[in-house]
Amino acid sequence: MLRYSIRAGGWDIWNLCSKCTLLVIALHSATPTYAGSEDLDRLVAAYPNFLVKHDGSHIFWKDGSSTPISPRTNDTFDEKLKHATLEDQLSLRYQRGRLSSPPTPNDDPGRFRNTDFFDKMYGDCKKGRSAAKLVDVQWLDKANGHILQVSPLNGVAEKLRSVSEDILKLPRDLWKYVSPSAGTYNCRTVKDTGTKSMHAWGAAIDINTNYSDYWLWGKGKPCRNRIPYEIVEIFERHGFIWGGKWAHYDTMHFEYRPELLR
Repeated sequence: MLRYSIRAGGWDIWNLCSKCTLLVIALHSATPTYAGSEDLDRLVAAYPNFLVKHDGSHIFWKDGSSTPISPRTNDTFDEKLKHATLEDQLSLRYQRGRLSSPPTPNDDPGRFRNTDFFDKMYGDCKKGRSAAKLVDVQWLDKANGHILQVSPLNGVAEKLRSVSEDILKLPRDLWKYVSPSAGTYNCRTVKDTGTKSMHAWGAAIDINTNYSDYWLWGKGKPCRNRIPYEIVEIFERHGFIWGGKWAHYDTMHFEYRPELLR
């Protein structure tokens, strides 16, 4: 939903109603404002090393550039998956905590990703820019885990270390769900959309596939989950969202998206 700030030369538009031509001109020249101001506030707050503010229609970067919110009101779900704007990216609400019921069709909070936004922050993997910044993270302890490569930007590596430390505090029989990890950084695209995965920016992790479920593996079957909630809660506490809360479920997948966590 968009609001329009309609002013001409400092005059409130209602003072111009007697002149229909001016009204039409004002409507067409108005600057669209994103209605979800709180969502934009969260976006700026989530990435303070890169973003400084927003004005409702643009976000402003520390390097002095800006990016339009670029609303798309007529796109289909599939088009948004492939060509998400920043408004699309923030449009689906992610529910922290236990879900009372399975996601409804196309309820995929986090799957809309604006590629330009993440390329600007983490670097374009196709140009080798995100890989050049990766750092090592010890996943679980040395006896039960291994080294993962993750982006240090936005504190992703630090957060993943904290996730690992908290998982080690859980009963040992829960460790099997997360180790071995199925990987972190990978310059690849999402299978069904052809757009970059969060793995391409080193800001995602897949846990043990032996206990995971993916909608393309069981296409046509209802959502299934075998990952204990204690593990999901730890990831969410540190800024990661879970693919098990998507209608197009991917229960092995966690990605760093603090702007979506309320």
